[in-house]
Amino acid sequence: MDTKYVFVTGGVTSSLGKGIISASLAKLLQKRGYRVTIQKFDPYLNVDPGTMNPYEHGECYVTDDGAETDLDLGHYERFLNVPTSQANNVTTGRVYQTVIDNEREGKYLGKTVQIIPHVTDEIQRRMKILGDSGEFDIIITELGGTVGDIESLPYVESVRQLKRKLGSDDSVVIHLTFVPYLKAAGELKTKPTQHSVQKLLEAGVQPDILVCRTEHKLSKEVRSKISLFCNVNQNAVIESIDASTIYEVPLLMEKEKLDKVVLAKLRLPSTSDADLDSWKDFLFKLKHPKNEVNIGLVGKYIELPDAYKSIIEAFIHAGAVNECKVNLTLMSSENLHEDSIEEKLKGLDGVLVAPGFGDRGIEGKISTIKYLRENNIPFFGICLGMQCAVIEYARNVLGLKTAHSTEMIITKDPVIDLMESQKGISKKGGTMRLGAYKCKLEKGSKSYTAYGKQMISERHRHRFEFNNTYLEKFESMGMKAVGINPDNNLVEVVEIPTHPWFVGVQYHPELKSTVDEPHPLFVRFVKAALDNKK
Repeated sequence: MDTKYVFVTGGVTSSLGKGIISASLAKLLQKRGYRVTIQKFDPYLNVDPGTMNPYEHGECYVTDDGAETDLDLGHYERFLNVPTSQANNVTTGRVYQTVIDNEREGKYLGKTVQIIPHVTDEIQRRMKILGDSGEFDIIITELGGTVGDIESLPYVESVRQLKRKLGSDDSVVIHLTFVPYLKAAGELKTKPTQHSVQKLLEAGVQPDILVCRTEHKLSKEVRSKISLFCNVNQNAVIESIDASTIYEVPLLMEKEKLDKVVLAKLRLPSTSDADLDSWKDFLFKLKHPKNEVNIGLVGKYIELPDAYKSIIEAFIHAGAVNECKVNLTLMSSENLHEDSIEEKLKGLDGVLVAPGFGDRGIEGKISTIKYLRENNIPFFGICLGMQCAVIEYARNVLGLKTAHSTEMIITKDPVIDLMESQKGISKKGGTMRLGAYKCKLEKGSKSYTAYGKQMISERHRHRFEFNNTYLEKFESMGMKAVGINPDNNLVEVVEIPTHPWFVGVQYHPELKSTVDEPHPLFVRFVKAALDNKK
């Protein structure tokens, strides 16, 4: 069969949940036996989100092939349990960069380079890359931003052109909109949806399906009104009511028959029902925990929880496996000082020290780890969190009082140092050690027990590494390097075997945790916190 395309646009306001709707639809189609993937087109001019402030953009999600991407790709992977790639996330910056490179190479044969056709042609080419691979039956394309934004116009125009080229049975446009409840009038208002669709029509695109985000159920009358004024079939007016967890949304969309409506419009069979038994099992465990555990997340971007989105979701997955509710407390490392740590960490059964960059809040992380180590409280360090554990141990056990990372200061004891491959790099964007690399685990270690195998592959995003000059001294004093990259001897995992659960990893395990395959380290860490509670 020819590849079919689903385009998801949004109107009225941002943050309506296009990513979750896209991921939920993809899950339903996948469970019906279709090969599905999702791609995100972002309208900002950055080439990728790698250099963007987490406060502004949230987490930077890294794929196996080393792409720094939008956090929505995390949702796609967590729902589908299928890896994404560089091709799954495209920004306007990347599009323009390609167009300008083509112009410099003379590929346009002296023509005046314009938004139409050159930019829109490049957008369409990228929209079709995954479809042309032959690996997928259905490609879902999420357009970032909202309809009517100046920066979104080239994408909407590209959808208009591509729909025309593809034919009526090979593409569907889903428009996500907002139906607010006006308390004073005591009713839902459809005007914002009507105006949003009007904006889309002005750009030459008629939506086939409307997904209406709402806090109250849509009555038959409201659906009929939206259908009439927006020129869509009544069965294509889909209610998306607020849910207690994002993992409920696929079931809500199934109830609304979103997948059936999409398949009907694409003229694809929908004879078999979506097999969601495992998903329902996960949801049941999530909603009916037998225990609960209190875990602290120590970081420097806690004002915006999206900066730690994958970590937060990984705890949800691990909690369900352990049939346990994870009460996560986000704590600013800047507010943690040695004299107040005991009070601040009171009542926590385990603590994860988060990744990050820069020296802000670094001493708070180090002091936290010292307290966890000395009081046998389960500790989990990721990337900078692992590096802080190494610095703390060097200072307080090895006696290297000036030990630090050269990312922060120049020191005579650089136990964390710039990777050799990173020296001489001046451009910051896309130049870190990125993507999936192998790691060999030591048999008998806590990490090996968690994974159940010796050779693993995990995703990375860092410039600095454990300084192997100090390895022998660390190991003689009780901190073991139990995970090593077999190609370059980079220390990937450190543990203290005498501690109930003290594990630091250079990589980002949270990026590979999904509903179907919760990450083993998070699962074991939550179990360790439960055991500590007892």
